[in-house]
Amino acid sequence: MKARPLLLLLLLSACASLPPPKGADHHYAGRFSLAVTHPDPGGEPRREAWTGRFTLQVDAQSLTLDLVSPLGSTIARFETDPREARLLVPADGGVRVEHGPDARALSEQVLGWSLPVAGMPDWVEGRPSPGRPFQVLPSQGEAARFEQDGWSVSVEDPAEGRPGRRLQMNRGGDAGAPDVALRVVLDGPDS
Repeated sequence: MKARPLLLLLLLSACASLPPPKGADHHYAGRFSLAVTHPDPGGEPRREAWTGRFTLQVDAQSLTLDLVSPLGSTIARFETDPREARLLVPADGGVRVEHGPDARALSEQVLGWSLPVAGMPDWVEGRPSPGRPFQVLPSQGEAARFEQDGWSVSVEDPAEGRPGRRLQMNRGGDAGAPDVALRVVLDGPDS
């Protein structure tokens, strides 16, 4: 029985991490929980879930989003610039890189479902992204709500005893695509 915890510890310590991204104009950090529910017309839907920490670095031309496990290993990194999007994941002692035209298309191509990477720089600020259509939804309690890029976004601003903004981002499945629910809790103001 004692060998199992030691083996698990060794395996986890061997997980690769990516080098930190370069500096940016805006830096956000916090916790995330992500749930993906795959439809199953003939039975029980299949649900996958992840939790961990994230960092989001944004400047005028690029974005880097790191998703990190609770144990500190990088799960994935999305990088975007005006030319393309890249998804970097630790693999076989190195890094596997996938390329795509944008982060939405790349996440759908690699993961089978989309992440709201393009909207996050504005959404973590509590507003829809400018230059793209959006719809304001009725607020729920303290949460302001809007819909953009197929995502329903609820934003709770910081409150006494809770310095960080909270976001709930949901995208319903359509045409057999899974439902995706992403919850983000920011550590505090932009640093």
